[in-house]
Amino acid sequence: MSVADVKKSAQERMIKSLETLRADLAKVRTGRAHTGILDHVQVEYYGSPTALTQVANVTLIDARTIGVQPFEKKMAATIEKAIRDADLGLNPSSQGDMIRVPTPPLTEERRKEMVKLVKSEAEDAKIAVRNIRRDANEGMKKLVKDKAISEDDERRGTDEVQKLTDKFIVDIDKMVAEKEKEVLTV
Repeated sequence: MSVADVKKSAQERMIKSLETLRADLAKVRTGRAHTGILDHVQVEYYGSPTALTQVANVTLIDARTIGVQPFEKKMAATIEKAIRDADLGLNPSSQGDMIRVPTPPLTEERRKEMVKLVKSEAEDAKIAVRNIRRDANEGMKKLVKDKAISEDDERRGTDEVQKLTDKFIVDIDKMVAEKEKEVLTV
């Protein structure tokens, strides 16, 4: 193992942390409807909990309405109940074999709660990135202890990992600023 291997491993893990944050932020509701809101909804399907996207087609009807088209007609009532029980503040209604899920506009108080949630997610991502940095630095120390690299190489490697960490922290801050702006826009 070399300094480059440690750095590459740290970078890959940091990228995964960033992708996880991006996925988590996509679930945070803004003023507009988006299908990601229903991604974690579980529906009882033949006795086992199943993701909503596995039993229905989820689409956007307009800016404020999500359409859910069950693959099996008899699943409509179950899907409707699952969406109601998911504690998303949504009230679906059936129209024939299509379920319409209107997303109510967010109140100012709810927007502020969403911003707090976004900041909490960002802080978790920053902690993950810093933990990866710590692991990489420990890996460098171990290489020095095993006499695989010199202390100068360790210092250079540690500096490179720190620059990488700083870059990812800035990326996280940018993502959070964009999401905050999106959430606060009326």
